[in-house]
Amino acid sequence: MNQSRAAKLKEFLEADPDDSFSRFALALEHLKASDIDTARSHFEYILVNDPEYVGVYYHLGKLYQQTGDHRKALTTFTTGIAAARKANNHHAASELEQAVSELEDEEA
Repeated sequence: MNQSRAAKLKEFLEADPDDSFSRFALALEHLKASDIDTARSHFEYILVNDPEYVGVYYHLGKLYQQTGDHRKALTTFTTGIAAARKANNHHAASELEQAVSELEDEEA
């Protein structure tokens, strides 16, 4: 984890705890450092408090998938597809649809 980047992101969150962009970036930093629990906590916070933040669905779903919680991964991906379509974010919807397909292939 890039300590200076993480420290700066934490400062941003202290100033504005509802800043989804900073929280998302901090979650990714924790993910890079294999701090799965902290990353999941940040991603889940975004999902609850800013469900229109479409980028979180893919990364949280993948985290669930990697930790073996395929049910939560599938739910997260499919909810994300609906959020992406609502936001007219066709690229994100396509990525999430691909993630669902890969998850289904993995389970087959």
